[in-house]
Formats: sequence, C-alpha cells, structure tokens
Amino acid sequence: DERGQVWSGRVNPAVEREVTDLAPGAALELGSGEGGDALWLAEQGWTVTALEISATALAVGAAQAAARGVADRITWVQADLVTWRPDAEYDLVTSAFFHSPFDFPREEILRRATRAVAPGGTLLIVGHGAPPPGLAGGHGREHAASGPPLPGPAEVLAGLGLPNEWAVERSAVVTREAALPDGATIEVTDTVVR
Repeated sequence: DERGQVWSGRVNPAVEREVTDLAPGAALELGSGEGGDALWLAEQGWTVTALEISATALAVGAAQAAARGVADRITWVQADLVTWRPDAEYDLVTSAFFHSPFDFPREEILRRATRAVAPGGTLLIVGHGAPPPGLAGGHGREHAASGPPLPGPAEVLAGLGLPNEWAVERSAVVTREAALPDGATIEVTDTVVR
C-alpha cells in the first residue's frame, strides 16, 4: 500500500495463543518483519526488542507503533541474524515463520537465541509445518521447492540442543485457518515449540 506495508500488521495466531497466558515482561523478536507480533506484544504490556534486517520493514513497524500508541514500548533494531549475538536476557524470545529458501543458518541462530532467554523465561518458535496449499509462488512453496524440508517440532527441538533443565511446554503440529488476499480461506499447518 501507500505506506510501503506488505503484511497485515496483525499478530500471528500461534504467537497470540501461546503468549496470552504469560505475564508481560521483556521480549525479543527475531526477524520481526513489519512488526505484527511486536506491535501486539507491546499492546499486551510487553517491552519489545524487534530485530529485523530490512530497514523498510522496520520503518513500517515503527510507523505502526506510533499510530497505535506503543512506540515507547518497542525498540526497532536493524540486525543481520546471521552475525547477531545476544547481549541481554529476555522473559520471552520469539521466532515466527523464520524460514528461508536459500542457505541460512536457522538452527545456529535459534541455538544462539536460547542464550537470550532469562531464567524462567519462554522460548517460542513457530514455523510452517507444510507449504501453504494453493500458494504457488508464495514463500512457503518456494521454500519447499528449493530448500531443505520444513522441520517438524521434534527436529526443531533436536536442533536446539537444549540442556536438561529446559521444560518443553508444547511441541506440536497445529492446524489453523488462514485468509488469502482474495478473501478465501485455506487450512495451514504450523509447528509450535514452546
């Protein structure tokens, strides 16, 4: 649209479902994009650090934060997650739909993210369980065609290499309804690790 916004600006349903019961604190979002999740978290009382490589996406998120009255609750940080290293601890660390159709050290980045979770905090990883049906040319289908298979919850957990003191609260494949740009709805599958 005229503001340069590509995505809906709404929270991912899995993030909303998994975070609603948590007491707000400090949150870190990896790959925030235009900030749909960061904006929602801030509106729920979280103080959010949103990491994203795209300056354009960060500008869209910052404008939305100002328009929605939560600019003081979100710090927008331009960062390349390939080289990023955590320098603080957070009550919540999230990564939603953090997939790439090209060579990308996803597991390594997520392992690094575990070091940003404060004692007693929560790590939430939401991913595509399967390419979205009927979205030829969509990022999910491109990933399936050219990248490695999409990891399931057990593979995500194995890739994290978590020490025994971590408690797995949820490791599941979840089906939900999603709206297409033309208003039609489809069923999509997410993997959720909390």
